[in-house]
Amino acid sequence: MKANARVARAGTGGCRLQRMFSLLKGPDMPPTRLLATACLAAAPLLSFAQVTVKNDGQWRALFTAGASVSSGNSDSTTVNLSGEAVKASTTDKLSLNGRAMYLKDDDSDSEQRYAFGSHYQRDLTDRIFGFGQFDALKDEPANLSSRLSVGGGAGYHLIKRDDLTWDVSGGLGYTHERYVAPAIVDGVSRSRYGNLEVLLAEESNHKVSDNTTFKQRLAYLPDLRNSGEYRATFDGGLSVAMTKRLSLTATVQHRYDSNPGEGLKKNDTLFITGVSFRID
Repeated sequence: MKANARVARAGTGGCRLQRMFSLLKGPDMPPTRLLATACLAAAPLLSFAQVTVKNDGQWRALFTAGASVSSGNSDSTTVNLSGEAVKASTTDKLSLNGRAMYLKDDDSDSEQRYAFGSHYQRDLTDRIFGFGQFDALKDEPANLSSRLSVGGGAGYHLIKRDDLTWDVSGGLGYTHERYVAPAIVDGVSRSRYGNLEVLLAEESNHKVSDNTTFKQRLAYLPDLRNSGEYRATFDGGLSVAMTKRLSLTATVQHRYDSNPGEGLKKNDTLFITGVSFRID
């Protein structure tokens, strides 16, 4: 797929940042704006911090807020909010997450980005589970008026303990995008585009100590519409409890696209830290 003005797709797994930078970066863009844009784009990583999960059928939530303000040669304001809620029992789990980002500087109008996701998982046997997921995104700076993604499949609990869980899963996903301005996709100018993907993933949760947890997820997504093209994603998050409700979080995100489009690199890597507040 050759997409000179293509919007990078996250499918059901997350977001890529190269497209955002290629749209926002220009010959006259000040460095402070690039830095603010990086903070804006990296903010979703904070939602990868770990909300408390207990199999008692009760809702639990985790909220993260961050902001940065600069003044002087260039004035800019960046605000990001994210939240995650989980309700789990001994047989199923429902997860909801949302993100909102705002960027304003003295060189342009304000920009916003909104995202929502949900994931449902139900055990069919002690080891086998089924899952379904839905994601929505609005990202006008990346030329994305809307992106809706659905997916589902089955998985297997390789390890299922209180201090360690490790799952593998596979399924199918479909993503439909609408663009703010027409984009070149498959050599044709389009205002919308859809594609089917295979979903292959592994995910683990580790309780390192009483106050430290680690979570990671690796996904591989071959494109069924364009043979030979694929994406791969990795997310990792470390959370250290400072108090019962406050935690220090550090997350890393890596994205790979076998054909990102002309002028774009195949790899994206981001690292960010933050403070989260949990409601148990």
